[in-house]
Amino acid sequence: MTSNAVVTPHRLSAEAGRQIIVQGGNAVDAAIAAVAAQGVVAPETCGLGGDLFALIQAPGWERPRGLNASGRAGSGAKAGELRDLGLSSIPGDHPAAATIPGCVDGMVTLLDELGSLDLRQVLAPAIALAREGFEVSTEQAAAFGRQAEVYRDNTAVASFYPEGRVVRRGEVVKRVELARTLETIAAGGRDAFYGGTPGDDISAAVGGLIHRDDMAVSQADWVDPIGVEVAGSTAWTLPPNSQGYLGPATLAVFEMLGTPDDPTDPAWWHLLIESYRCLAWERDDLVSDPENLALPADLLLDRARLERAAATVDPARTGVWPAAMGSVSSTAYLCAADAEGLAVSIIQSNYRGTGSPFGAARSGFLLQDRGMGFTLTPGHPNELGPGKRPLHTLSPTLWSAHDRPKWLVGTRGGAVQPQLIAQLAARTIIGGQDLDAAQEASRWIISEFGPGSASSLDFEPGAPDGVIDDLKRRGHVISLADGRQPGWGPMSIIELAGAERRAAADPRVDTATALLF
Repeated sequence: MTSNAVVTPHRLSAEAGRQIIVQGGNAVDAAIAAVAAQGVVAPETCGLGGDLFALIQAPGWERPRGLNASGRAGSGAKAGELRDLGLSSIPGDHPAAATIPGCVDGMVTLLDELGSLDLRQVLAPAIALAREGFEVSTEQAAAFGRQAEVYRDNTAVASFYPEGRVVRRGEVVKRVELARTLETIAAGGRDAFYGGTPGDDISAAVGGLIHRDDMAVSQADWVDPIGVEVAGSTAWTLPPNSQGYLGPATLAVFEMLGTPDDPTDPAWWHLLIESYRCLAWERDDLVSDPENLALPADLLLDRARLERAAATVDPARTGVWPAAMGSVSSTAYLCAADAEGLAVSIIQSNYRGTGSPFGAARSGFLLQDRGMGFTLTPGHPNELGPGKRPLHTLSPTLWSAHDRPKWLVGTRGGAVQPQLIAQLAARTIIGGQDLDAAQEASRWIISEFGPGSASSLDFEPGAPDGVIDDLKRRGHVISLADGRQPGWGPMSIIELAGAERRAAADPRVDTATALLF
């Protein structure tokens, strides 16, 4: 019987989590070790310069605990000044795109509150990987190749450009500066990071838009998760500034529509797509800094509101719901469960790919470009402003039943994360499909739609016979992707079935790993 599980986007971060549990740590310790290691071996997905969200539950808890460790805009970031430059949105290469990194505050807060080991112990695997080196993956080599003109001379990631060329798959990379930064955190905690050399580097990288005083305030807050009943369980996620409500909301509407059980039935696909679309059109107006919400967070998953949305879905044809969505991004979703039943759904990101062009020069990490989630529209709840948190795509989920954690599900994917979560959960949690088969199944994404537009989807190959033609007859506009799409994952999933653990990694990314032990 397997009583522990760790699922991550990279075998080395999964192994870091496994090591910590074997050494006597719990699932929280393992999750932090895996997050830190992931930032070392896969900076194209996450790192110390990004943000973190987590859901944690142990048997007997009435509901999970939620942690929002997303960074705020610096005190020098002001929407009016950008509008005066003629900008209508925040460019990725503008210093205002870089918000305060929340990852370190998140790791420290989780460990202080719920961990069983200390920082030195949980960061040891990541420090060893940074000092001793690791082999470059296919995805990593491609990511730094695409960004060569941006990063070739950036000292924060110099090890990925040996002698000025792009690192190759299979080469060994050592990140000595990052190792020193992790050792600084291990010895001195959050104050040594935000108040030390790394903090100085962060402020210098963005021309002072983030001040030292801004970083003196913790970026990690314990928050009440929000949830909705689906398939006999409660699907929990983080409230805004996360867009996480969209995944559980989609599944609740899907269930309300009395959908067929068979995922080979074209109606199953149509109704799941429309369940998402009938809600997603209003995301940009509902997700903002928690202090500036247009709708109270507890109403986002209100059943009466979702029933009204379900009533707008036509089972025969596509509907019209005006709005626009963003693009796919790079993120690392990880999950861990231990033999005692403690479960952690945790996600960390630099946002778009490797993040911003700004690096903490002496400290060995890149800053995120999460500030691009703000708008410059005057008076909008999500308008850029000092000390505000932007609309956030990170969307971890944790499912519970009878005061026990039951499922952990999440993914990378930027704005499309809730779509991917809904598809995997519809197959596994609602439909009972085998986890590996569900991970193998064809996926779709809706990346952009505006006022009055058609339902426009990109589809992976492999949909059941007749599904694509049937969806087209119902009014969906479909483009077929060339093979599996690594950016539509990797998804991670763990089922806690009593004392047994089941898990599956995503075949779309060759480093994705599920460890059961």
